[in-house]
Amino acid sequence: MNNGWAPLSITLAIQSMVAMALLAVPAIAPRVAGAAGVSPAYIGLYIAVAYAGAMVASLASGAAVARYGPIRVSQLGLLLCAVGLVLCTVPTVPTLALGALLVGLGYGPVTPASSHLLARTTPAHRMSLVFSVKQTGVPLGGALAGAIVPGLQLLAGWQPALLAVAAANLLCAWVAQRLRAEFDADRDPSRALGLGNFLEPVRLVLSDPRLRMLAGCSFIFSIAQLSLTTYLVTYLTDSLAYGLVAAGFVLSVSQIGAVLGRVLWGYVADRWMGARRMLAALAAVMAMAAAATSALSQPVADLVVISVLFVFGASAIGWNGVYLAEVARQAPAGKAGMATGGTLAITFLGVVLGPPLFGAVSGLAGSYRAGFAALAVPLTLCALTLGLRSGKLR
Repeated sequence: MNNGWAPLSITLAIQSMVAMALLAVPAIAPRVAGAAGVSPAYIGLYIAVAYAGAMVASLASGAAVARYGPIRVSQLGLLLCAVGLVLCTVPTVPTLALGALLVGLGYGPVTPASSHLLARTTPAHRMSLVFSVKQTGVPLGGALAGAIVPGLQLLAGWQPALLAVAAANLLCAWVAQRLRAEFDADRDPSRALGLGNFLEPVRLVLSDPRLRMLAGCSFIFSIAQLSLTTYLVTYLTDSLAYGLVAAGFVLSVSQIGAVLGRVLWGYVADRWMGARRMLAALAAVMAMAAAATSALSQPVADLVVISVLFVFGASAIGWNGVYLAEVARQAPAGKAGMATGGTLAITFLGVVLGPPLFGAVSGLAGSYRAGFAALAVPLTLCALTLGLRSGKLR
């Protein structure tokens, strides 16, 4: 890998910080919702607003990365996340909505920016592993949110807890500045940022059947991922009588499963299975884990709960690295960032629609169990589709 481990290290750190920012509010959803005078079920709308912002930002990221460079775009993302969290400390629905939007606008461009950098510094035979290691930043950030934010809100209050995460994002942006000259060397200041460039990533994805298939599967996977991370704490406290700190610990366990899973899946995909067969296997595991989660009840031992959600996290939050590496591999030369931005727009659409739909299904059924059971159906269809087509698309 060119430039040693520096590209992977800085992109991993940035990914972790924006993921922690995204999940900081869901990690203490009952407390924030209580302060704002709304039901914790509305946390799905918070995530939907955040990912709507992320979807827009991912579309704009291709041209922005080309013009300003991946490090500068990532720094802007970290700054927007920090400002969004500051706004979220004001417990009103409008400020929480605006804060969620800014966090999403900060989160969206980070993955395309890192894909642009890693695609040009990573050998082809290590793509799945390196991208998977970088993508461990998402569950790592989630684990930090689950492990630190609930405890910190007990010690200092929920508002200082969110401010601490904002400060961590700003610190990461400051550290990244030292690497900007080297890693933004290929930027083109003359690159335009017009509406045509904004839509170019979508046109690229829609014109390629391989990218279309990957994006379509990511739409379903993202629904499963965000439904798990958004509603897990609320599900455990509401349906299994867990305390907030204990539920946060289980959230961290699921994220740790994702950290380990992402590295393992990337290695297995590179060494033996290939990306699409690996994604098919993960879809099947997700479906089974979603069904098992829906069957959990209060008499079930804590170890069983932890084990099921560890596997659910390893699969439903662990697929992204293999997916992004395959997108970068299938993208035209020099357009990994643009292809990533286009596919992520569809991924984020699933995130925008998924948590509110999960909340609606759960609300109609009167239990979050119904939401997790419903996830198993489209995930099974994805497993069948990927399994059947993995031998056809090369």
